[in-house]
Amino acid sequence: MFALSTPSRLQILVSLRTAPRTVSEIVDAVGMEQSAISHQLRVLRQHSVVTVRRIGRTRQYALRDKHVGALIDDALAHLGELDTPHAQVTDSHLRSGADSAAS
Repeated sequence: MFALSTPSRLQILVSLRTAPRTVSEIVDAVGMEQSAISHQLRVLRQHSVVTVRRIGRTRQYALRDKHVGALIDDALAHLGELDTPHAQVTDSHLRSGADSAAS
C-alpha cells in the first residue's frame, strides 16, 4: 500500500483510470511539475501499479490491470460516503484530476 500512500500518486492513478497517458498528459491533468510526475510514476512502476510502453520517444503509462482501477474506484466511493470535511476536500481534489484527465 506504500505506492498508494500519497495524494500525488492517487491523483496520477485517478488520471490513468480512463485511458493510458503520456507524462505530459498527466502533468496537464494533475497540475504538478513534470519532474515530480516522473518521480511518482517511477515509484508506481517499481511497485507494479502502473506499466509503461514506449511509443517513439515518449512513454505511455497505464494502470497495471483492472484490479488497480477497481481499488481507485472503491477508494473514491468510500471518500464520497464519508461525512467529514477532510474526506470531502480530498474527494473533490482527486475527482478534479479525473475530470481534467477525461477532457
